[in-house]
Amino acid sequence: MAKRNEASRRSILDATQRLLAQDDMTVQKLSIEAIAREAGAGKTTIYRWWPSKAAVVIDAFMANHLVHTPVRTDVPVREALESHLESLIGQYAGQPGRLVSQILAECQYDSETRQMFLDRFFLNRYQTIVDLVQRGIDNGELPSDADAELLSEMMYAPVYQRLLFAHRPLRPELAGMLVGQAFDLVKPATPSRARSRTKRNAAAVAT
Repeated sequence: MAKRNEASRRSILDATQRLLAQDDMTVQKLSIEAIAREAGAGKTTIYRWWPSKAAVVIDAFMANHLVHTPVRTDVPVREALESHLESLIGQYAGQPGRLVSQILAECQYDSETRQMFLDRFFLNRYQTIVDLVQRGIDNGELPSDADAELLSEMMYAPVYQRLLFAHRPLRPELAGMLVGQAFDLVKPATPSRARSRTKRNAAAVAT
């Protein structure tokens, strides 16, 4: 791949963002020709640096998204998760959410777009969160038998569900609720709760 001029690259990604921010524009409608005109760049330049329109759109999304949704490493894991989820929800409640939902829609019938989205964005971001949760397991914030991948999915899947179906709003307070619920679910049982569970199990066996 040819070496990219950073100013030209930024101009192309910014142009893509501006076009997709228009009310009547969708990823499906967007064309390389339109991006080239908006950026003042040649189509050949874009195709030299990106393999397809989908790759440009995904990189444009990432360029804005990653800056606004940092994953902190200087605070306890629970606080880092709440902070990241709150920033993610804030982004997805606005235009970036509209964009990522369109990318996900494209992924359903275009395997190449799906693989690009996985490779360029999702898998790395997913692993970052799994590693964060695993740190909580390793340092004792979470039980040693917790499943880092499953716990990560429990906290993040509802955000994508609300984004795609819009059946319930994406609100900032959802972040603390999701993390709090997940931490409560995997919290080790207290002695009194454990005794109560043992009694219930014994009663069930006796009946």
